[in-house]
Amino acid sequence: MNAIGIVDIIDIVLVATFLYGVYRLMRRSGAARIFSGIMVFLFAWFLVSRVFRLSLTSAIFDQIVSVGVIALVVIFQNEIRRFFFSLGSHKWLKGFNFLQSSSHGRDAEFEISVQNKALVDACRTLSMQKVGALIAIEQVISLDSYIETGNVVDADINTLLIENIFFKNSPLHDGAMIIRNHRIVSTACILPNTVTIDLPRQFGLRHRAGIALSECTDAFVIIISEETGAITIAQNSQYTHNVKPEDLSKIIASTLH
Repeated sequence: MNAIGIVDIIDIVLVATFLYGVYRLMRRSGAARIFSGIMVFLFAWFLVSRVFRLSLTSAIFDQIVSVGVIALVVIFQNEIRRFFFSLGSHKWLKGFNFLQSSSHGRDAEFEISVQNKALVDACRTLSMQKVGALIAIEQVISLDSYIETGNVVDADINTLLIENIFFKNSPLHDGAMIIRNHRIVSTACILPNTVTIDLPRQFGLRHRAGIALSECTDAFVIIISEETGAITIAQNSQYTHNVKPEDLSKIIASTLH
């Protein structure tokens, strides 16, 4: 029997780390259960083919695995997309990312600060008046497919404009507002519905749509409850409930550029 060397230990650690990282990316969605089921199947396949050496059963398992690879790509397409995005978004890689602009002039930074304040002020008012709202801010992953489902506009981020769009009697208040490059580009957009099953009961369709967008893209999503006025933010499949306007301002300033 061959002795286990340092290379084997490193190999085991790398595989374990990779599998744990993949599981963490999917644990907040229904796909986590599918992932667990796949791990059980792979373990059974290992026992059949390598331990017990059952040739017929092993041949059947081999065929299932060969076809299953394609099925996995379809099932986990959103998770795979987020996985590679997370790899490319680490801080140590940003210095090598020549596709994104890394500097802004002082005038541009001031303008962004003013627009972020206008967005926060609008969210504060909507929250106080208990007006439901769903705002998605595009990051790296394009939201074109969702922008096209709504009413395409091109407007500055303005407090009164946002309040009027989400006013209850406004024809544009249903659906999501999408912001790109610090401009409102579309309203009344249709978003997907999340498959996450362990959400709080008070979360309605607006919350589920916002969280769903954060599961398949890197968008920064703001959700305001029509029943309670509570502000919820979501990004990268994670959400934070009951965010105060002053905290929202700090989060936007540190997250959005």
